[in-house]
Amino acid sequence: MEKSKELGPSKDQPKDQQRKSGRWKLLLVVAVCAAPMIASYFTYYVIKPESRTNYGTLLDPREYPIPPLGSATLDGKPAKLEDYKGKWVLLQVAGGDCDDACKTRLFAMRQLRLMQGKEMERIERVWLITDAKPLDTMLMREYDGTDMLRVDPKLLKAWLPVDAGAGTGTVVEDHLYMIDPLGNLMMRFPKDADPNKVKKDISKLLRASSIG
Repeated sequence: MEKSKELGPSKDQPKDQQRKSGRWKLLLVVAVCAAPMIASYFTYYVIKPESRTNYGTLLDPREYPIPPLGSATLDGKPAKLEDYKGKWVLLQVAGGDCDDACKTRLFAMRQLRLMQGKEMERIERVWLITDAKPLDTMLMREYDGTDMLRVDPKLLKAWLPVDAGAGTGTVVEDHLYMIDPLGNLMMRFPKDADPNKVKKDISKLLRASSIG
């Protein structure tokens, strides 16, 4: 009976010591649960194998935190890109009139998501609209499933990086962008991007990460 008592916590044990023990156990549980996410993030952003090649340009997430964009849904309700945390986000920018290049990118985003097969549920599509022009009803129906948010164009263009090597006329509307499930802007695809190469990049991202 004496040995059995010695195995359990003593009644005389200081309460603060018991509290510390409880905290350490809680921290251990949190660490175990967070380990897959931390490992995925570390592998992708810190460990960069020489054999890995990307079609899109990797961006340092520390340089492009998502700022306030004055964003709202089409019916005027506040909506932020941070609300998409936990998902991969394919992002495009265009005015409400949506020219041919805009429609091409909308189509590409839809197909790129579909081409991921069973992984497609990990991806959301967002169109950031830079003006107050009304959208074509048929276009909205055709790309139902793409979230359409109006934003302040000045705030947006101060945030999104363009490809400086593509010439002085390059603008944010020329690119597709990718946001990771942690809410980091992390990849920019070139103007008139090759969908097959973009698909390969996205597939590699999904395989490399267990988050989202």
